[in-house]
Amino acid sequence: MSEGKPGEKGKRAKDVPGAVAEDGGRQAQLRSLAAVDEVLREPAAQELLERYPRALVTDAVRAVIERLRADILASGEAGAATAAGAADLTPADLVPWAARLLETAVTPSLRRVINATGIVVHTNLGRAVLPQEAVDAVVTAASGYTDLEYSLARGERASRQDHVHDALCAVTGAEDALVVNNNAAAVLLAVAATARGGEVLICRGQLVEIGDGFRIPDIVLESGADVVEVGTTNRTYVKDFEKAWTQRTRAVLRVHTSNFRVVGFTTEPSIEELANLAHERGAVLVDDLGSGALAPLELFAEEPSLKESVAAGADVVTFSGDKMLGGPQAGIAVGRAATIDAMRRHPLARALRIDKLDLAALDAVLRLYLDPELALERVPTLAALAVPLDVVRARAERLRALLTGQRTAQFALQEDAVTLADTVARAGAGALPVTEVPSVAVAVDVGDASALAASLRAGEPAVVCRVQDGKLLFDLRAVDGSELEELAGAVLAALA
Repeated sequence: MSEGKPGEKGKRAKDVPGAVAEDGGRQAQLRSLAAVDEVLREPAAQELLERYPRALVTDAVRAVIERLRADILASGEAGAATAAGAADLTPADLVPWAARLLETAVTPSLRRVINATGIVVHTNLGRAVLPQEAVDAVVTAASGYTDLEYSLARGERASRQDHVHDALCAVTGAEDALVVNNNAAAVLLAVAATARGGEVLICRGQLVEIGDGFRIPDIVLESGADVVEVGTTNRTYVKDFEKAWTQRTRAVLRVHTSNFRVVGFTTEPSIEELANLAHERGAVLVDDLGSGALAPLELFAEEPSLKESVAAGADVVTFSGDKMLGGPQAGIAVGRAATIDAMRRHPLARALRIDKLDLAALDAVLRLYLDPELALERVPTLAALAVPLDVVRARAERLRALLTGQRTAQFALQEDAVTLADTVARAGAGALPVTEVPSVAVAVDVGDASALAASLRAGEPAVVCRVQDGKLLFDLRAVDGSELEELAGAVLAALA
């Protein structure tokens, strides 16, 4: 036991004179805080009570006071001045803080963003932008009653799947189709309906992580099936599947590695080989294509073909609605009627079903694909990826002119601070990982680029761009021509 000074043994913190003074000071500061009723009696608070429900205003005032109380309790010697200042606030001083809390509470959290990153299908910015036809369909579905699950011809209950079934079969060549809420759900449902209690064979190199920490093996395990890894990371043969086959094998799962590429010394069985093997042994083939590139774009040349997978005999082909298809969030499954029907009748189908607004949007998008040329023109994702480079450059030149010569702003940027830069855009959403899409950006070289980028994100509309070499880069491939004036105004406002 260490020895202390005489009389120090058993002394508590509150017995130390400095600690007593500090604790007493905090108690005095806490007592000096305004009460909720005092703040509510302020004239400015009365105005808030006229605009918002009383309970909401009371909660906002209480939250402000509690925050000040927490600051005082947490303050040490270094924060004493701040705590004392908080305690000196009058009831009237607290009203504007409560007003800001109330404004935040009633303002929708989801905000419009101008995407100047060069990533066309940006996962964090909502992925695919919907065509106007899909937006109109969503408004119709949201603003009134619809025949979502009702046959107007027969006057009886129907399936919501009917609205997209025929169009999906037409554009993919499949016998049957089913739509759920996202592609991971489609894979989960497909494996649960065909392989629960058995084994699913998959190439070791296809055990991918699909985003946000979710991995294909984990999704398969949740279906009630066991994962059996086949082959090696870079080379797998049909004989590897044959060797791995057991009496418990129920399905073969092929996963398109859409978010990365293994190149060089590689080999994988073809879709036809896997289909033949599965069918010879009484199993099914599930082909997860992920991005769902369906349009006749040169950029999609290296993507596996949806129609080819169906024609090759895949029992189920799954893909996303909101990636390269350019539609809403959805998981689409097409393929053989017997397997799709098993998915349709599985209990998980109800839990994973698509929402009516997404269904309405998907219906409108698929009908555009009935005319491939029309889809290229009307679907924003396809249009942004396919727009000629000279059109993107013209947008960049227009933005530069607006930034350096705008007369409606208090000031304009110097011409030497705004230049054009050749850049590389990306498809995004984990699709086409090695495909570089030539693009053009406007580079702005003024002040602290990171601070300006933060100001742009806080603006209205919010602008998300890139920061590179101390400059702001506004890539114009995913920026519509109609957004240029707004974008210029947002940049000048942030600088001002």
